[in-house]
Amino acid sequence: MRAGLRERLARGPLRRGAGRWPTRLPRPYTLRARLTAGLVVLLAVSCAAVGVAAVVELNGFLTGRLDQQLRETGERFPASLEHGGTRPSDHDGDDGDTRRQTVGTFGARLVGDTVTNAAVVGSSTGAGAQNVPLAAADRRTLAAVPADGAGHTIDLSALDDYRVMAVQGRDGDVLVTGLPTEPVEATVHRLELVAAVVFGAALAVAGFAGAMWVRWSLRPLSRVAATATKVSRLPLSSGEVGLWPRAPEADPRSEVGRVADAFNTMLGHVEEALTKRHASEERLRSFAADASHELRTPVASIRGHAELALLHPGPVPQKVARALERIEAEAARMGEMVDDLLLLARLDAGRPLERLPVDLTRLVLDAVTDAQAAGPGHRWTLELSEEPVTVTGDAHRLHQVLANLLANARLHTPVGTAITISLESEESEEPTAVLTVHDDGPGVAMDVQPRVFERFTHGDRRRTEGVQSGTGTGLGLSIVAAVAEAHGGSVTLESAPASTTFTVRLPAGDG
Repeated sequence: MRAGLRERLARGPLRRGAGRWPTRLPRPYTLRARLTAGLVVLLAVSCAAVGVAAVVELNGFLTGRLDQQLRETGERFPASLEHGGTRPSDHDGDDGDTRRQTVGTFGARLVGDTVTNAAVVGSSTGAGAQNVPLAAADRRTLAAVPADGAGHTIDLSALDDYRVMAVQGRDGDVLVTGLPTEPVEATVHRLELVAAVVFGAALAVAGFAGAMWVRWSLRPLSRVAATATKVSRLPLSSGEVGLWPRAPEADPRSEVGRVADAFNTMLGHVEEALTKRHASEERLRSFAADASHELRTPVASIRGHAELALLHPGPVPQKVARALERIEAEAARMGEMVDDLLLLARLDAGRPLERLPVDLTRLVLDAVTDAQAAGPGHRWTLELSEEPVTVTGDAHRLHQVLANLLANARLHTPVGTAITISLESEESEEPTAVLTVHDDGPGVAMDVQPRVFERFTHGDRRRTEGVQSGTGTGLGLSIVAAVAEAHGGSVTLESAPASTTFTVRLPAGDG
């Protein structure tokens, strides 16, 4: 038999140290799950509050009824134990007046702190009062019950839980009357079971219905999220951009409707800005292409006239000859820059390149041979795979990629730098040709690395220390990146002091 509800709650497993609390509960990630979980938790708390209140109130009401019944019973039964029963019982050996006593009624008489008699009404009307064997702990418990005429719950080893009331007798003794709490506990347990079943079913139904309701209510927001996902997958970095996805319109009076309207307005502004950017880029590309094309003729004319003046048979002053040589050299440099700008403009415009099988191994051999002749002071090392590496593309442009990378390594590193060129075929989901150009020079400055493939980017003096020639126009690596992308490949840089590596990846095979 368990103790009363208040006592059970007082010594229940919720005390600190009675059990291990979970360190962290799993958190729902979606808004729908959070709202549903919140509704279920609030409903569970409400159901628990109602259940606890009902159980506590019912337990108090039934306990009060027991106390009232004890007051009505009074001290008649325990008082009759003083003389072994004032009226004869139906069975020999039974003590106490059991008439009008409820089955299970307990009676005890105490003189001082000593229990002189203790009996309980039997389980049937004719059973009479039966003596109760009390342990020492039971006697101490009975002696501790205050004679205040109020009900108290005690636990007797032979009878389990009882509700008892102690009053002063006429002879200066203490008369204790008790009734079992089993009917009260059984009723309370029944209510607990019914409440648990009903509230559990209500939580399950409410959870399912709440999930469906939240899902239906958040459908417009789900459509906004789906539209945002589509927009996030659009290529916005370059080219003509059309943000055609739009979130479906919803009630503007609701929060979701305002979000959808603001999102569509933002997409409109972004699309307008990207359209203006694309138009500006197209005008700039057209200007660069037209200017490069138009400059080729006057630059060639200037160079031709400078060469013609240098071929004059008559005597030419030394300063004039030097000026003509510089005009010829700068005209040649300007011609190369014009050609590079024209190439970049064509690549930006998406001009198709040749798509023919190219023996990349032979291109590497030719480019390294030319680089050795141009930079004999550097230490050149070539690492090639046993089998030739073939790609599909434009042989002239790929040769330009190799020449620019090797020229960059030669021009921007001091004499004596070791430069290693390797080429291999990488077998993965798609065959890839991997070309790397590595040098042990001073490296590329950290602030330059993020924009090294942008146009007109120049390195600092540390990388050009000991180099007698100029550092170029700043378009070589831009052409490398543009040509690699036009072939469906990529180029990357990894640089640190004494270790700089450019890696070009190109689709291998017939592509």
